[in-house]
Amino acid sequence: MMSVLMWRSCLSKFSLNGPRAITLGLCTFFLWLPQSLTADEHHHSFSLATTCPAGFKLTEERHCELNSLYDNYRSPHDSGVGGPRAGLPEIRDGFSPQVIDLGRYLFFDPLLSADKSIACSSCHDPDYGFADGLGRARGINKAVLDRSAPSLWNIGFFDTLLWDGSKSSLEEQLIGPLYADNEMGNRPDRLIADLRANAIYRDLFTVAFGPGEIELDHIYTALTAFESSLVSLNSRYDFYAHGLQTALSPSELEGLNVFRSFVSRCGECHTPPLFSNQEIAIIGVPEPEGRPFDPGAGATSGIPSQRGGFRVPSLRNIAKTAPYMHQGNFESLRDTVAFYNGGRGHAVPEGEKLLIHWHIWEPDLREEELDRLVDFLHALTDEGFMPEIPKRLPSGLPPGRVMNRNNLTSR
Repeated sequence: MMSVLMWRSCLSKFSLNGPRAITLGLCTFFLWLPQSLTADEHHHSFSLATTCPAGFKLTEERHCELNSLYDNYRSPHDSGVGGPRAGLPEIRDGFSPQVIDLGRYLFFDPLLSADKSIACSSCHDPDYGFADGLGRARGINKAVLDRSAPSLWNIGFFDTLLWDGSKSSLEEQLIGPLYADNEMGNRPDRLIADLRANAIYRDLFTVAFGPGEIELDHIYTALTAFESSLVSLNSRYDFYAHGLQTALSPSELEGLNVFRSFVSRCGECHTPPLFSNQEIAIIGVPEPEGRPFDPGAGATSGIPSQRGGFRVPSLRNIAKTAPYMHQGNFESLRDTVAFYNGGRGHAVPEGEKLLIHWHIWEPDLREEELDRLVDFLHALTDEGFMPEIPKRLPSGLPPGRVMNRNNLTSR
């Protein structure tokens, strides 16, 4: 426990008497009563946090704002490509602790789906880096979706959302899976009715938003607040970026040098510290065997030059989110980096004319350089600020978890 506290205090700055006070505050909130609760006891066993999630500070206005050493640095555009002392994009913060914590319950609650079988966390499971370990996500009635579930770590920094980059806010994005027939399958009127019929949720929404009926905007705001609190900025790479030169092993440091080199150009799209420039990139990745070509952003934007383009994902916690690419195209990180080494457009299907991103070329990296790249990518892992997974929900349903339970952390 002491090492965790030292880890947090090195890379994050807290108010409220430091990290120990915040940690204790979180621990005292997440106490659960025995399974044999009466209905009245079950109701009164739920409350909302009054302290911010780890990594956030509580302002005088009782809002939670991110508090990171990256606040001291300028934007990535002023710092050179791949430089460690670079600032972060703006994050969606400023929510109250109560709204964030209400969002935590909603995120894990299958009550939000039409048949009460899946939750947001069924596709974005903490055990899988807030993804699901599947090449293609599963929806209601075990429907197989067209693409994989992206990780939600650091999603509050993004204003280009979904694989095709078609949404610009979390509120706008989450409406899709909530109401899509093959995802959570719900309807706005049914969602509102189910939550309003639940006495515990009525009380919690009143605490979070004040008196009045539960409204759709309250639901969207609470889910956005929780998802925006999923911050991962305390990896060993971050220790190195902030000045601890021994934080990376020699092989990881070699991998960082390859990552930042003009030969590989990884950092030009996966720009630190978010490790994504949030742009649409066409890299010519092959589809899994038997799958049709996915036009990506070209289909939603209507821009022919974006055919086959997808949003550049963050690489943080990438070792937790195999398989990789938009349809789980590669099983391991080693396979993924080898694809980039294969040459410009080498896997483009016959008959497709794609405008491959100009950073994709012929790096011709040696096998050991590819291995060192993978070593470095593992140094981006940090789950130190993992939120508490509810053991009990206001609906009485079990928290939604991923349908695939294999351990898919992969090199």
